[in-house]
Amino acid sequence: MTTESSEDVTALTRLERNIARIEELSQRLVNTFSGKRSVPPSLQAPSQDLYMKAAAAYMTEMMTNPAKIIEHQVGYWGKTLKHYAEAQQALASGQLKAPEDAGPSDRRFSDELWESHPFYNFIKQQYLLNSEAVDTAVQNIEGLEPRDKRRLEYFSRQIVDMFSPANFLGTNPEALARAVETDGESLVKGLENLVADLERNDGELVVTLADRDAFKVGENLATTPGEVVYRNHLFELIQYAPTTEEVMEIPLVIYPPWINKFYILDLKEKNSLIKWLVDQGYTVFVVSWVNPDAGYRDISMTDYVEDGFLAAMREVKAICGTKKINAVGYCIAGTTLSLTLGVMKKRGDTSVNSATFFTTLTDFSDQGEVGVFLDDDFVDGIEKEVEEEGYLDSFYMSRTFSFLRSNDLIYRPAVKTYMMGEAPPAFDLLYWNGDGTNLPATMAVEYLRGLCQQDRFATTGFEVAGETVQIGDVTVPICAVACESDHIAAWKSSYRGVGRMGSKDKTFILSESGHIAGIINPPSKKKYGHYIHDDLSLPPEEWREVAERHDGSWWPRWDDWLRPRSGKTVPAREPGDAEHEPIAPAPGTYVIAKPAA
Repeated sequence: MTTESSEDVTALTRLERNIARIEELSQRLVNTFSGKRSVPPSLQAPSQDLYMKAAAAYMTEMMTNPAKIIEHQVGYWGKTLKHYAEAQQALASGQLKAPEDAGPSDRRFSDELWESHPFYNFIKQQYLLNSEAVDTAVQNIEGLEPRDKRRLEYFSRQIVDMFSPANFLGTNPEALARAVETDGESLVKGLENLVADLERNDGELVVTLADRDAFKVGENLATTPGEVVYRNHLFELIQYAPTTEEVMEIPLVIYPPWINKFYILDLKEKNSLIKWLVDQGYTVFVVSWVNPDAGYRDISMTDYVEDGFLAAMREVKAICGTKKINAVGYCIAGTTLSLTLGVMKKRGDTSVNSATFFTTLTDFSDQGEVGVFLDDDFVDGIEKEVEEEGYLDSFYMSRTFSFLRSNDLIYRPAVKTYMMGEAPPAFDLLYWNGDGTNLPATMAVEYLRGLCQQDRFATTGFEVAGETVQIGDVTVPICAVACESDHIAAWKSSYRGVGRMGSKDKTFILSESGHIAGIINPPSKKKYGHYIHDDLSLPPEEWREVAERHDGSWWPRWDDWLRPRSGKTVPAREPGDAEHEPIAPAPGTYVIAKPAA
């Protein structure tokens, strides 16, 4: 006669509880999918025309150059058979170990079992061989336009990345080991995380990247002291309290992108660019854009120039009693700052003493990686969507940018959250990344058609605010900062745009890292370096080759550039004046308000 041990009873109880939870979660999953939001097919994938062109080119290649296709197939099958034979030989030796693996390192396969276990090593190596074969086949296709070739390369890579064995429970040794260790608890927690994400996003799978309960804007993010000193329908103007007895005479106005929220520049005190600038003795103003709903349908690029950029300049000059300001534009706000400078040039307005651009595109002749989403198949879909809704939901922009780094921002977090059952990390930058904003319908279409697709600012001229402006109309002193591995605003395109501007005083800084980390790179971290070189007439590749690398953040170098263009020192200014009484403490209300449904 045997009796169950307490451990057996505990394990059985835990199993029964997990089964009950799975049943409940499965029902929630079904309910969520039944109410799934309708996403237009045109915003899900490129049109079939791209794949038809690729298939036609491939068939033509088979007919005209069959030896090339055969060589590719023979090479692939030869590697596959050799790989299989090596795996069989290792097993036949009686030792449960993988054959020697000299393949390149890959973060997706960091678990030790991918290297040591013969089964998982075989799957990993075969996947990498398959990936190489697909890449080679796509690379060798001839007869496609360069733009179609780039899109085919990108979307085929997306498919290959999606089918990584690390993305599936049955072929992920780390996830399976975790499930065994926790008696299936990790899988139940993962299912809970999955269902919660689907419910939060109307049935669309958007992976939560950061712990949503770890941060609160105004409490442990965006805490630099300041006041909202002006507000209109488009933005709140925040002036930050000084921390020095004297400040530079010419104030600094920062225009962040309205695709995201301004507090990327003020995450925590240790990595806040805003706090650092205040501590350097600048009077800092930041524009906090409204998060638009359908009521903003007709808001255009002209509205952003007139009621956004120019309005902020007007109020800052009035508060500080100056005739000049220094301006900073980040990403799309940098592009629009360029348009604004062109309008001001036409009107004879010399209010801007200098302009700084962070990761800004003004020449869209080469759109970089994001260009795969800027053909008519996607843009037509966006135009139809905003015509119906009145705005472009932040969901679409967030998903697009995530797919530019799908392994880092989709698949790897999904594995950790859904298959390993881990809670998302308390990471401030990723929290901000998930806090997106909508775009007004008219403005979104103008930007995508007139600037991204037609490149009118750098060619025939872009009509805005009653003027036709061109890139050569930007004539104020400029400093541009681009990022070496930027997936959104390719640094070479940014560099080309700076070269075409009409300014005689130009400085270009290339930061290491990407669109965000390359900008939010405080000196205290001593992490990413940067490159400088004075000759901006060189092609970007040559400029990079001769540029001098410097360790650490570019922030102090920018300070050295900005300070001589900021006038003399004056007594520190408290936020507002008699005509601009503080309305609300920083970070204001627009940054936390939710748009109407």
